[in-house]
Amino acid sequence: QVQLVESGGGLVQAGGSLRISCAASGRTFSSYTMGWFRQAPGKERDFVAAISRGGATIYYVDSVKGRFTISRDNAKNTVYLQMNSLKPEDTAAYYCAATSRPWGTIRITTFVNYDYWGQGTQVTVSS
Repeated sequence: QVQLVESGGGLVQAGGSLRISCAASGRTFSSYTMGWFRQAPGKERDFVAAISRGGATIYYVDSVKGRFTISRDNAKNTVYLQMNSLKPEDTAAYYCAATSRPWGTIRITTFVNYDYWGQGTQVTVSS
């Protein structure tokens, strides 16, 4: 089992940058595929990015490609989401998620395939 805690959210102007982090408990962080999702008020929870256990494979939703970068540090049990060129439509609560199933065995863009979730961190982009 793993517990996830996000941090680093906040208020930023359009065009600005923010890095959010997700710290995981336990000693088996490297065995989890990690994902970031976001949810705006009144909307569904949407996939943002995912990274494989070792970090070699990454996937982004089209709307953030070229602006967001997902990374992980298995020695620190942490996954990051660097967000650049932020837009007002990026405003949402951002959640990290973990699944023990390896990349390629599940649809990593579907939130029901993740077993563990953080509490979320709010990102607000002003225009």
